[in-house]
Amino acid sequence: MNMDKFSLYCTPTFFIDSDHEKIIAFSSRHAGSSNTPVKKAVSIYYAVRDQIRYDPYEIPDCQEGFKASRVLAAGKGFCVSKAVLLAACLRAQSIPACLGFANVKNHLTTPKLKAKMGTDLFVWHGYTEIFLEGKWVKATPTFNLSLCQAFGVLPLEFDGQKDSVFHPFDAKGQRHMAYIKNHGHFDDLPWGRLMAAYQTAYPRYFESDRISGDFNAEAKELHPE
Repeated sequence: MNMDKFSLYCTPTFFIDSDHEKIIAFSSRHAGSSNTPVKKAVSIYYAVRDQIRYDPYEIPDCQEGFKASRVLAAGKGFCVSKAVLLAACLRAQSIPACLGFANVKNHLTTPKLKAKMGTDLFVWHGYTEIFLEGKWVKATPTFNLSLCQAFGVLPLEFDGQKDSVFHPFDAKGQRHMAYIKNHGHFDDLPWGRLMAAYQTAYPRYFESDRISGDFNAEAKELHPE
């Protein structure tokens, strides 16, 4: 991490609009009364993880749709948009944060989503990097708790001290996620690079007849109790 750019990880940007009044209110509410950055970050992480529903059918097709304030208002998003929101909420509490990206092999997608994407390789998966107690730690607020329960996936916990990244196996020991390629970290969302990669990797996803769906319901159908 280039510490010469450290101040960039604390300030608002176009996408990480940490100065938006609703971002400030949401982050303040969930940071609580603690003045400890680790406790604030952990509390905010769980708020974003579980109160913002994961929806892979909600990749925006415009820049405005990726702004943290828009994601918060929608109450749902995919991995990148939830990572953007988490970064904004942390910066609103003066906790340095940036965005990280990697290609991941997803072994637990649904048939409907895989058919539309044409692959189970998710390019430019997004997560958040947070500066706490003198070091950078990764936090992945992607899958909300109810979705994890529906899929039989172990929810990602975060303690502010260790990296919180996808488990290689699910709760039953089946393959879950594999990290294939790291793209580095960014002080703001590299929207042009991101969308170019998505449109190359998933041309069918961005066709005019974009599909919608209930990913949580699809997971329950695959894994009935």
